[in-house]
Amino acid sequence: MKTKGKVTGIVSNLVSVEVDGPVAQNELCFIDLDGVKLMAEVIKVNGNTASTQVYESTRGLKVGDPVEFEGRMLEVTLGPGLLSSNYDGLQDNLATMKDVFLKRGEYTSPLDSEKIWEFKPIAQPGDRVAAADWLGEVKEGWMPHKIMVPFSFKGEYTVKSVAAPGNYKIHDTMAVLTNEKGEEVKVDMTQKWPVKVAIDGYKEKPRPYKIMETGVRAIDTLNPIAEGGTGFIPGPFGCGKTVIQHAIAKQAEADIIIMAACGERANEVVEIFAEFPELVDTRTGRKLIERTIIICNTSNMPVAAREASVYTAMTIGEYYRAMGLKVLLLADSTSRWAQALREMSNRMEELPGADAFPVDLSSIISNFYSRAGIVVLNNGNTGSVTFIGTVSPAGGNLKEPVTESTKKCARCFYALSQARADGKRYPSIDPIDSYSKYLEYPEIEEYFSKRISPDWVKNVYKAKNIILRGKEAHDQINILGDDGVPMEYHTRYWKSELLDFIILQQDAFDAVDCQSSLERQEFMLNKVLEICDKQFEFDRFEQCVEYFKNLINIMRQMNYAAFKSEDFNKYLKQLDKTLEENGK
Repeated sequence: MKTKGKVTGIVSNLVSVEVDGPVAQNELCFIDLDGVKLMAEVIKVNGNTASTQVYESTRGLKVGDPVEFEGRMLEVTLGPGLLSSNYDGLQDNLATMKDVFLKRGEYTSPLDSEKIWEFKPIAQPGDRVAAADWLGEVKEGWMPHKIMVPFSFKGEYTVKSVAAPGNYKIHDTMAVLTNEKGEEVKVDMTQKWPVKVAIDGYKEKPRPYKIMETGVRAIDTLNPIAEGGTGFIPGPFGCGKTVIQHAIAKQAEADIIIMAACGERANEVVEIFAEFPELVDTRTGRKLIERTIIICNTSNMPVAAREASVYTAMTIGEYYRAMGLKVLLLADSTSRWAQALREMSNRMEELPGADAFPVDLSSIISNFYSRAGIVVLNNGNTGSVTFIGTVSPAGGNLKEPVTESTKKCARCFYALSQARADGKRYPSIDPIDSYSKYLEYPEIEEYFSKRISPDWVKNVYKAKNIILRGKEAHDQINILGDDGVPMEYHTRYWKSELLDFIILQQDAFDAVDCQSSLERQEFMLNKVLEICDKQFEFDRFEQCVEYFKNLINIMRQMNYAAFKSEDFNKYLKQLDKTLEENGK
């Protein structure tokens, strides 16, 4: 028997409901507005009054309108057909919507129930299985999509039968399992899971022990992100957050890409829809959209849907992680999600924290970020969810609560600099403010020792020190003038400029320079550090400037040439000849 209620108060999308029975936190309900069912979620229960956040516009809603509670949480449908799809925050398929604009109360099925999938069994009758164990496989595009024991199953089950190889629809029975009581349970290709509960169908969750290569030098070389790691990109408007996300999505060493637009402006979301189907996947030569899922929630949609969109995206990411795949989840921008939390908190008249955000903002963000990670599955395979969020601090203030709260839980911090963006130094990641705590992990250091060289981490810190010392020298030159400082200050500054132009700056629109392999990054960093170790003798600062500009020009041509190609080697010889003329 479902609990029912009636509306007693409306403050924008916060609706108070008087209930006639038990309701639970995060339970779903539908409010009847003249025959249109509006989905809402319980966010607070006080006696017989439930406060709900409505995922639709509440215009026209009246006190006394009937409400029916579902007895379940907001959940997503998981199964074949998610890839290449565009969903809203509630997992409604935007492609099957009837109109150009989303209508209130219109909810569509996220998966096509009539599509045929070619099934291959993995489990055998008599096998003992548990939640998230693999029963079979279908090809979703070119990706292997595992049909699993539903995550909600508790304890061990015995496989009674598995469907024979062949073509099936998603709701056909793929396996019959027997529980410990001897009861039979049918399993099809789909399952449902509540978005605010982490999927835990794995054996262990170790610390990240290897990096995810993104092809972006400012990330991979100086501040690498681990596979299964967390990072975030704060920065003012116009600093290139979206371009960096697109570059990472296109080039990162991931099997599945999930883009969650949680409250960004509509034109930025349209850009994702327009560009991703056209982007060529550098790893496979196919279209990038074939292994991408887009969760779309623009700034003019109800604020409650912003919160739903990030959880929906993470749950889908955890689902593919349970298949042993590497998932990259990009959220743009988590500031909009935090603003939605602030609006609901204010409407409920809760005690405000800093800048009127909820007092528990840090714990909400931390709990969400903690769902990312690399896991060891029950069968010994590994899967991972790597999460990178962007933050849009008002006025570029990196001391505001969302940035500070995210700093406490994310291990990588990629601060975008307005000054670097204005100087057209892209990507505009500030090398001094940014950091990666993964460089401190012994597991990552060991990985770099085997993957590149035992001195790699030491060289990275050396490069950071050169940049910092170069900034200090530049500040002194600006204060005292070109002739008011020793020549050594000019040399130190231009060594940092060499590192900046060759390692930190990258052309995202050039076919060669857009992606840099680790081997190439190692070669170029070692070459730059070799130059920085040299002692130069200049008579005047103009000579120093001209000399280093020439070096920068040659090495930039190397960046635009294919690694170890004829052109690359030609510029390398030219560089070595130039260095012989001055320096020891």
